[in-house]
Amino acid sequence: MSPSTPASDIRPAALAGTWYPDDATQLARSIDRYIDQAETAPIPGRVIGVVAPHAGHRYSGAVAGHAFKPVRGLGADVVVLIGPSHYPYRGQVLTTGYSAYATPLGTVPVATDLIESLSREVPLTAVRNDQEHSIENLLPFIIRADDGVRLLPLMLVDQSLAMAETLGRALGALLQGQNALLVASSDLSHYYPQGVANQLDATMLSEIEAFDAAGVIRAEDEGRGYACGRGAIATVMIAAQALGADSARVVGYATSGDVTGDYGQVVGYGAAVFYASGHRSAAA
Repeated sequence: MSPSTPASDIRPAALAGTWYPDDATQLARSIDRYIDQAETAPIPGRVIGVVAPHAGHRYSGAVAGHAFKPVRGLGADVVVLIGPSHYPYRGQVLTTGYSAYATPLGTVPVATDLIESLSREVPLTAVRNDQEHSIENLLPFIIRADDGVRLLPLMLVDQSLAMAETLGRALGALLQGQNALLVASSDLSHYYPQGVANQLDATMLSEIEAFDAAGVIRAEDEGRGYACGRGAIATVMIAAQALGADSARVVGYATSGDVTGDYGQVVGYGAAVFYASGHRSAAA
């Protein structure tokens, strides 16, 4: 970020000290621990996108570490971070009205040029003074995995398949030739007993691993699975396929009960990777 960027144009780290540590040293150590301890097998191809959970780090940080371990040191220039909007803003797709995000680990500049280009294809509503955790909670992971990137943040009010297809295709076209990483920010089932959550989450994760964007949306519509950021996941899947991804792998799963020991009402967390395996035939 340019030193001349005024403080008024930087989104504050609204959730630091509550959803995750506000001390830079403590935060860096905790993120590094989550990533270091993730037992993720090497991905046999070029990683183009990931799915990561966005709850308080105490609950979902270990699973998020599984998503970001394969992209540590990837060297992306821009990260497209897409999550659901948990607040009732007007508009179908939101983005930030700021030019940078503050975190305890430093500022992350916003790719305002890419936002402007994307807005010509998909109507975007810029917001300020937001509390959206689906974006903010993943920024420390992005910084520790691959610092120096610019951010294109998107928050979906409309999580329909139609919007996922429109936005995913627009991103696929926009990012051609860019060194980009796509990140879908989403938790899974909410407040079911552990056994029920495991079943719902297994269904959603199977649709993700099948690389079926329509299946992700359909699983929730039919009550077979749940993801608060289903539209974000579907959008990233469609954009990743446009950018050459042909394979998906689920790399992590847990629930809040696995952390707290309270299995009565849990939240599910999953991590997945979309990558270009190089196995696609020339005729495909």
